[in-house]
Amino acid sequence: MKVSFSDVLEIRNGRNQKAVENPNGTYPIYGSGGMMGRADDYICPANTVVIGRKGSINNPIFVEEPFWNVDTAFGLVADETRLLPRYLYYFCVHFDFEKLNTTVTIPSLTKANLLKLAFDLPEISTQKQVVSILDRIEGIMKKRQQELNALDDLIKARFVEMFGDPVHNDRKWPIRPLDDVCRTIVDCPHSTPSYTSEDTGYMCIRTSIVKKNRILWDNIEYISKEEFEQRIKRKKPETGDVIYTREGAILGIAAVIDKDCNVALGQRSMLLSPDKKYITPEFLSIAMNFDSFLDSALRGMIGSASPHINVSDIKKSMIVLPPIERQKVFSEFVTQIKKTRISVQNALDDLQQLFNSLMQKHFG
Repeated sequence: MKVSFSDVLEIRNGRNQKAVENPNGTYPIYGSGGMMGRADDYICPANTVVIGRKGSINNPIFVEEPFWNVDTAFGLVADETRLLPRYLYYFCVHFDFEKLNTTVTIPSLTKANLLKLAFDLPEISTQKQVVSILDRIEGIMKKRQQELNALDDLIKARFVEMFGDPVHNDRKWPIRPLDDVCRTIVDCPHSTPSYTSEDTGYMCIRTSIVKKNRILWDNIEYISKEEFEQRIKRKKPETGDVIYTREGAILGIAAVIDKDCNVALGQRSMLLSPDKKYITPEFLSIAMNFDSFLDSALRGMIGSASPHINVSDIKKSMIVLPPIERQKVFSEFVTQIKKTRISVQNALDDLQQLFNSLMQKHFG
């Protein structure tokens, strides 16, 4: 049966939260990006879907308790006699709200346009079946993601157990500037790459695919051979080199290049080639991902509108140097954890594919 939002739900406008803000308040405050604080009052009842009115309009959130929504977010309150709140949530996850965007600058939704949105609504019994299956898959996916997070935490915990903090140096290891323990440290070319959708065999790493201690190779983009040759003039990235993001929203993230391929650096990053006589790539990457290392690298940048790290500062940054054999033991541990991580990630990817397929089937 075809229905519109106006038939089966109520849209509750958000309001400014200042009057009700209280760190010890009973109710959470939500915007389109998630929870933003606590409040003494609420606007929406439990089991309401939050979507952005401005900005992040394609990030629905399901809230299981009464909450206050800010003025840049709508609360979608389902008529539960006709529409299950979780069914509404999954519809919103699948639907592209950009189709309803009314502006050219900041993405925006209007209440009037939302209320006109029409979709096929099955009987409650069918909704229950769909929600039951999707909830089950989503629950398993969350557990797999928790396993991945736990593996990341395990690597850091093992580092601290073996070496302590790499900057505070509570174990009193010898220290040396990074420039002394790396064969080269180079900046990226200061130009925007010309990407292509064609698999040219020449890759380029955007900083958005650099995560702590890993690179999302499945999301890699390609450039032409000519562009590649231009971008590797300072140094061709090799297996075992460490990429480090040097400015922007994901400032100060390190990962080892663990793939033998033709790859170049995009913007806002630098490349370190560790001298393996002194330091292993895994040790260096994880040490550089400590908050204390980033704080040290950013010293003197307080108040800057756009914090960034210069290559010259990284070259002078001090790093602890435990015995290389001890570092190698740690690197082997990291390698084993990465193998486990790949297995868990593959299982999560399979679940995501199944989830996407079912979402297409039911909300297509």
